Amino acid sequence: MTATVSLPAAPPAPGASEEDRAAFLWSLIEPKFLKGAGWDTDRLVLTAPINHPTLGMRACPVQGCDLPSKARGLCRTCQDQHRKSGLPLQEFIQLPRTASRVVPGQCRVDGCERTWINSRKQPLCRSHWYQYQQFGSTMTEFLTDPAARALPGLGGCGVLACTRQAVTAVGHRLCHPHGKQLNHLRKTEGDIDEQLWLRTAPSGCNGAEISFRGLPDLVVAQLLFGLQHRCQRGAKTDVGGLRSLIDRTIRPSRAGRLEDVPGPESNGTALILLNRLTAYALRAFKSPEGEYSKDIWDLAVFGHRGSVDFTAVHQPWLKETAKRWARDYLTRVRSRSTSSHARQHMIALSFLSRSLDARQDHGTDTAALGRADIENYLNRMTFLEANGRIAAGTRTSYVRAARNVLRQSRVMGLTRADGPMAGLPDDFVITRHDVPKPPEPSEEGQDLPPEVMRQLCAQLDVFEEMTCRELRVAVELMMDTGRRPEEICKLEFHCLNRDRQGKPVLVYNNWKEQRIRRELPVHEPTARLIREQQERVRLLYPDRPLSQLALLPSSVMNQLGSKGIDSNHFSGMHREWVTALPEFRLDDGTIFDKEEIFPYAYRHSFAQRHADAGVSIEVLSPLMDHDSYQSTRCYYRVKEVRLREAVDKVTTMQFDRHGQRVWGAVTTLLDAERIRLAIGSVQVPFGTCSEPSNVAAGGGACPLRFRCMGCDHYSTDISYLPELAAYLDGLLRQRERLRSMTEADDWARAEATPSDEEISRVRRLIRRVTEEVDQLTDAERAEIQQAAAMVRKTRQGFLGMPRIPQPLPDLRPERPA
Repeated sequence: MTATVSLPAAPPAPGASEEDRAAFLWSLIEPKFLKGAGWDTDRLVLTAPINHPTLGMRACPVQGCDLPSKARGLCRTCQDQHRKSGLPLQEFIQLPRTASRVVPGQCRVDGCERTWINSRKQPLCRSHWYQYQQFGSTMTEFLTDPAARALPGLGGCGVLACTRQAVTAVGHRLCHPHGKQLNHLRKTEGDIDEQLWLRTAPSGCNGAEISFRGLPDLVVAQLLFGLQHRCQRGAKTDVGGLRSLIDRTIRPSRAGRLEDVPGPESNGTALILLNRLTAYALRAFKSPEGEYSKDIWDLAVFGHRGSVDFTAVHQPWLKETAKRWARDYLTRVRSRSTSSHARQHMIALSFLSRSLDARQDHGTDTAALGRADIENYLNRMTFLEANGRIAAGTRTSYVRAARNVLRQSRVMGLTRADGPMAGLPDDFVITRHDVPKPPEPSEEGQDLPPEVMRQLCAQLDVFEEMTCRELRVAVELMMDTGRRPEEICKLEFHCLNRDRQGKPVLVYNNWKEQRIRRELPVHEPTARLIREQQERVRLLYPDRPLSQLALLPSSVMNQLGSKGIDSNHFSGMHREWVTALPEFRLDDGTIFDKEEIFPYAYRHSFAQRHADAGVSIEVLSPLMDHDSYQSTRCYYRVKEVRLREAVDKVTTMQFDRHGQRVWGAVTTLLDAERIRLAIGSVQVPFGTCSEPSNVAAGGGACPLRFRCMGCDHYSTDISYLPELAAYLDGLLRQRERLRSMTEADDWARAEATPSDEEISRVRRLIRRVTEEVDQLTDAERAEIQQAAAMVRKTRQGFLGMPRIPQPLPDLRPERPA
């Protein structure tokens, strides 16, 4: 059975009447939202319930008080009483008393429809109050006297926005507060436009009540639709601030549309609220089709953030090409950085457009363009870099972005006769060789040394004191899992599972590659950290469904708990934390640059940590959630200094085929000797070979068919000891297998059987290397073994890493596995 999907109504065409626009917005406002927000359709008043997730204020803790409080304290009336009492807050709250305010109500005279004016002891309307003062007896006798007869109501207050009843029939029939206000204006300002004042005067509402009376229907619909959007996003809206915005800015402007309301100059918060409500209301009328014709796109219409500006691209054909490319790109790529990448490509095209402006035809004739125009553009970018107007990396990224647009546009068929690039010559193209080569990455890599990681872990409490618990947990999870900052910041509440063996697994979303619900094995301390954070989130949002909560909820515009912390905000707070920490010193005493410590470095450290532990690239690549081994190689790098030191140590333990030490007491290789070794030898399975013909062939033309043990050109070192042992075991197994084989001829079996001389040579070589190592001190033996392990990493497989993983180094001793 197929579910029926109700499509929203199409927005009215541009230039539609205000009635049509208002009707369309009202169709988008959900009745469920109006009911939950306390909307009264007849009175045009919104009364937000106490403890509403995004609109309601907190209830005043004073017993009998029905007013909301602000900032988790008392209401304004109770604050005044508390200040006058001089009692401690907790004692004041516990005191038994009546309501903290007097609610206006009907006159006490039976059947009177008028409201009393301002008296707690004698709540009478103004007419009965004057009558009671002349009566000269008790209130009880007055209420039972036949002269105190009921009076009909005077109707609503003459102020359009007011929700109270009029207390006098004289003049404009105003309520008591508005009557006093008008009298004050008459005395202070003299001649005023009273009819205008009646239409624009503030409503006088208080508490959680907001009056929309007197506003155009379109403005009311725009405000409620924008408010609904904010509530759905989980943004907190201050009721008092919204009421003040309506009474002091929107209503006095008498604007028929929210976009025509001038922004308040003195209240930045009100201006932000007005701009956001206006943007949400205008966005309801937008569509991708309608947005395409504009030169500035609101990317929210395409499902992204921000905007893209095409105004800097002057040539009509190039602007249309840019729009076609942007529309295709926004459809294909769905990540947090999509909008920034689109803007970067438009900036790159703006530089190309400026270069074409220098032509006599200003680059409008596509058939007249050619390779020379591309060269002028490339020279312009080089000039800007040479004069310091753009950085080298910026030049590379802009040229590459312009190349991407031109190349993708041709693939999209925009050079056809009906396309914007029709007639564009084939040589108007930026080739791969035109893109400046980016600088080679540093040999040091971006991973953090273990001693720096330990110092950072020791200062996590400081980070929590500077920020909040969620940001600290985010740092710990990045250190433990090596996930990207955005992947950690957007973790869902149910992000911890168990595999078939009962081991914890982190479930995350790879937003960069749009791979959803990826699984990463984690250790028990990491799982315990996640469980503790889940309990904290449960306490913060006890009434919300767990499936709608984020593991690391943001504290800004997140009353529903569904929005995670912002990765950009996290990066900024992380930088402040690192800057405030003491200097980071390495074990050799050098000071580590704090600029090298950033959130993404934890991902590099994660990869380097596993690489040092011997995890192969076949395992590390899916662990990093990479598509190719090339991407994984960028995260692993053997430092040049460490590698040279390791080679120097290992070279002192180099042996020929007879087991004799080659270098003896040499402790450090000269650069010239190191180069000679590199170009005069080639690696073979169990060492190096210097036979000229084999070296010239790259190791593929051995005259002895790789009988290395019988050749004087062969040498080995301690780093090949595991391979030699494995080779000896293989020779022994092969010899025993061939001896028991009866299906082969004797000559074939004899040729294939390893010789006893080769086996004895290998045994003697292993024994000599082992004896030399045993003669070293414990410290020297540890250094040699560590150096040999590092050399093996640079030699084996893609990343040069052993196939058997070793335990990870314990950077956080306070968290046992």
